[in-house]
Amino acid sequence: MLPHDAAPRLAALRADFPILQRQVRGKPLAYLDNAATTLKPVSVVEAVTRHYREEVANIHRAAHFLSEQATARYEECRGKVRRLLNARDDSEIVFTSGTTAAINLVAQSWGRGQLRAGDEVVVTGMEHHANIVPWQMLRASTGVVLKVIPFLPDGSLDMEAAGRLIGPRTRLVSFVHTSNTLGTINPAAELVARARAVGAATLVDAAQAVAHGPVDVQALGCDFLAFSGHKLYGPTGVGVLYGRRERLDAMPPITGGGDMILSVTWEETVYADPPARFEAGTPHICGVLGLGAAIDWVTAQGWDLLMGQEERLLREGTRLLAGIPGLRLVGTSPRKRAILSFVVDGIHAYELGAFLDAEGIAIRTGHHCAQPVMDALGLLATARASLGPYNTEEDLERLAAGIREAQRRLA
Repeated sequence: MLPHDAAPRLAALRADFPILQRQVRGKPLAYLDNAATTLKPVSVVEAVTRHYREEVANIHRAAHFLSEQATARYEECRGKVRRLLNARDDSEIVFTSGTTAAINLVAQSWGRGQLRAGDEVVVTGMEHHANIVPWQMLRASTGVVLKVIPFLPDGSLDMEAAGRLIGPRTRLVSFVHTSNTLGTINPAAELVARARAVGAATLVDAAQAVAHGPVDVQALGCDFLAFSGHKLYGPTGVGVLYGRRERLDAMPPITGGGDMILSVTWEETVYADPPARFEAGTPHICGVLGLGAAIDWVTAQGWDLLMGQEERLLREGTRLLAGIPGLRLVGTSPRKRAILSFVVDGIHAYELGAFLDAEGIAIRTGHHCAQPVMDALGLLATARASLGPYNTEEDLERLAAGIREAQRRLA
């Protein structure tokens, strides 16, 4: 439910995104591709440009003022991520290039060190490729067994099947918190509890979760959690791996170089403690600063406004699209985020996306880096409108009108 003062707060929120004022192909922009990447508020853009304009320096080790300042700001952002996730300590926050890199880090470091032939890794049938391919690569080199929890026709996870598949041979349950294709919000705490009951570790892909509601790693009890900055109104090329400190302590680095060592001799290298152990080389400094600014922006807006607006848009968007003959919504779980995937009779998703683009409406078309989801649905592709708090009912009305016009002209 939206707060009583939502109208002025939403107007101020939209003003933070000047890109919404631009024209696309001669039409006002309706940006409905937020699951691919969110737009960036002015404060994030300014944080990045301020670093390059006024504060540019490499971090750690230097004695001069600019480096000390950049280091302090960088590490301050680590604290912001810790608070966002309610992690216990800053050392549990590892900066990566994104969710994909974070999951690969777990697979190549923790996975290679802890898993043996016959051990089972359990994922869900609605995973992004980033939470499938790393485990297939590990399977090819170690002989681990990959098991998949299917989803039901409405897009909900089959928890009865989960109960059968998570068993005594399970060593890791790695699952998506919120499906980028279906919008389904999975029962994360329950999955973690089932994994812990059999002694298995857990990894949560929270790429589609952190921008849409609170995520508390201590409440979840997960061992690892990954997300990308650009899904949270921050820059591209920066992400986070949360790791329970005792897990990180037991993991070797997978990338060697500067900044991840305590000492180097010709005989041996002594690695730094986490998180530095996993952050070799010069990091994406301005990306981390932009992520910190994005977290500040989310905090200033408040979850009451952000979640209330997206829930309202999801209800209205569902109503409008469900009323279009020949359109079928894909993913109708009662617990879902503001993602509307759909197919339209007689019109390929790519063709529909191109038609809507000519009207200034940006949606995503294809398999959404989730081909096994499409296979399970018997589809090659869907059209996907994913909503953010700066979207409006007018955006949704334009989407519905554009689909109806496409049906008239293309079907």
